Amino acid sequence: MNAIETRELGKRYGRTWALQDCTLAVPAGRVVALVGPNGAGKSTLLHMIVGLSAPTQGDIAILGSLAPGSADALNRVGFVAQDTPLYPNLSVADTLRLVASLSPQWDEPNARARLADLDIPLSRKVGKLSGGQHAQVALAVALARHPELLILDEPVARLDPLARHDFMAALMAAVADDGISVLLSSHVVAELERVCDYLVVLARGRVQVVGDVDELVDGHRILTGPTVEADAVSAQLDVVGERRADRQTVLLVRTTGRAAVPRGWQEEPTNLEELVLSYLRAPQASALPGPSGQALRRVSA
Repeated sequence: MNAIETRELGKRYGRTWALQDCTLAVPAGRVVALVGPNGAGKSTLLHMIVGLSAPTQGDIAILGSLAPGSADALNRVGFVAQDTPLYPNLSVADTLRLVASLSPQWDEPNARARLADLDIPLSRKVGKLSGGQHAQVALAVALARHPELLILDEPVARLDPLARHDFMAALMAAVADDGISVLLSSHVVAELERVCDYLVVLARGRVQVVGDVDELVDGHRILTGPTVEADAVSAQLDVVGERRADRQTVLLVRTTGRAAVPRGWQEEPTNLEELVLSYLRAPQASALPGPSGQALRRVSA
């Protein structure tokens, strides 16, 4: 079963396409990084997945065959929106009671235990919490509903490095304990490399890169050599991005099925951050191996 499947999905606002021709099959049980520059369509895609926005074209199914926004989907999908919005005038305890009244699968002991481990007082108003505490309350609320799929839209964007680390640690503990699927949108690529095992990159409203993180990283290499030879070397290889100086050029290349490393050039492994940044600098390039293709099934309302 795939956690998320889309086929030719698109969303248009007026004459502008925020997302177009988005076809994905994201396997269940993975922690998926959703990356792209501002305006790439990340929030648009997430809002359609959770049923907050209807597509202009195409199809989408979650957790096998569920329609976004359906009753079954609402019970099985958790969502932490950008800036983790909560009612600032409610105490943490009142926030838990409010969510309990709306969630049939609510697990109060689970939420209280998570917050106690983080020393977040239930009596304090949400508006008086630090940014890291605010994000942790939103995560605890989402996880206490025991979702099968958790959607996170830039949850750590405004957090300091320590708060980001603590948030990610809490998220990964929940993944290990409950085996949930996670789709995490973030600009902080260094944090994503530590926790994510699947990657989706959007650029200009289209899918640019998708696939298993290890396979993508293993399929690319960094080559360093003399700039005077850079044009000739680039003509022989599948170059994604380059950085040129007077004497030395650094190339990120796809290696699968390509020519051997040229003599006099040094080859090094890449990492997720270098790979993502190179593709974002070259929106015309793409890497779309993805999982095994599956026909999108009819979704159930």
